[in-house]
Amino acid sequence: MKHLIIGLAASTALTSPALAQMLDLEKDELTFGFIKLTDMAPLAVAYEQGYFLDEGLFVTLEAQANWKVLLDGVIDGQLDGAHMLAGQPLAATIGYGTEAHIVTPFSMDLNGNGITVSNEVWAEMKPNIPENEDGLPQHPISAEALAPVVEDYNSSGRPFNMGMVFPVSTHNYELRYWLAAGGLHPGFYADGDATGQVQADVFLSVTPPPQMPATLEAGTIYGYCVGEPWNQQAVFKGVGVPVITDYEIWKNNPEKVFGITAGFAEENPNTTLAVTKALIRAAMWLDENENANREEAVEILSRPEYVGADEEVIANSMTGTFEYEKGDVREVPDFNVFFRYNATYPFYSDAVWYLTQMRRWGQIAEPQPDSWYDEVAKSVYKPEIYLEAARALVDDGLADEADFPWDSDGYKAPTPPEDIIDGIPYDGRTPNAYLDSLDIGLKGEQRIVGGEVQG
Repeated sequence: MKHLIIGLAASTALTSPALAQMLDLEKDELTFGFIKLTDMAPLAVAYEQGYFLDEGLFVTLEAQANWKVLLDGVIDGQLDGAHMLAGQPLAATIGYGTEAHIVTPFSMDLNGNGITVSNEVWAEMKPNIPENEDGLPQHPISAEALAPVVEDYNSSGRPFNMGMVFPVSTHNYELRYWLAAGGLHPGFYADGDATGQVQADVFLSVTPPPQMPATLEAGTIYGYCVGEPWNQQAVFKGVGVPVITDYEIWKNNPEKVFGITAGFAEENPNTTLAVTKALIRAAMWLDENENANREEAVEILSRPEYVGADEEVIANSMTGTFEYEKGDVREVPDFNVFFRYNATYPFYSDAVWYLTQMRRWGQIAEPQPDSWYDEVAKSVYKPEIYLEAARALVDDGLADEADFPWDSDGYKAPTPPEDIIDGIPYDGRTPNAYLDSLDIGLKGEQRIVGGEVQG
């Protein structure tokens, strides 16, 4: 795929007062990668608003063909950093798939994903879903409504296929979480079997985000989990119905991160700080004044060099609403969060959740003590860099002291049961106890041996 390259921003941004505090940069010409999703917005905004230039950074943004190409580009140095799946730095660092030490000083957003099913599957699910007082489906919709549909498909010899974007993506884990919460087994990964379909009721496979609606329309998959705008695109195309958002699966769940190699961060500490400052400012701009800038952000993202979807489609979720069944538009003001709720702070507890899901489904094959989860999280997530960048912004008069969690130990307060679809609370400080509390999935000393759970 030919990369789309964006040239330098207008020189008018050079008049910013932030230049008075410019760092002594080790490297000022940088290339960052991204995938065509709305949650790459902090990169586009930092570029278009001149925040990179304020830091003395001359940045080129390049759209990537898929998540593997993007990760490989960061590892081999073709890219200096990238908009990444949160699971990618963790998986690479522990050696699941491509092995490399990737770190993140900046979390890009909260929420932003959805699960969509085909029109045919929706018609079969709908009788299993209670209605609200307006005669519309009552949300959140449990995968229990999908279970009899899957049973019918499987009993007739048709495997129930669903798409997600990458094996270590939030989308894979969110889709698995939703299915398991409704009693459907999404399958295990095992040595010699990287499909993740061992013992599966529902068969998950990788589909690149922009191809999801067309793949659904072709009947290759019956549903998928993806970021925006590709759920809303299915509604506009009339090929599918989003049944649940990740906000309804886990309120204010972490999503993408900005990833760089540990080597880059060590060799270019001031450059890393400067990039983080620019991204924090972009996130602030995206959320400030109750999302007042979102329409401008939608126009930016709709450009072909960024996401390239219609403004109307992107606006459907970026401006505080979400459309489920055609015409069923609901207020979801926090569907995309870029700064509030400490969205950009790289919490260790977020990293630990991803690691628990890798363990739950067999990507981490062996049991690990709680201390291991903490150590891996701290080797990848770098809140100390984030807070140093935030302090510089406050000192520059570009951010408010009260907007940052200066005294955090890196762990959020436990997520209460009412904020999670299955009612099971999550505490990142006790990952093994959390795994033990989940009905479906590996826990304790369990392993997959010969396609069976043992231990």
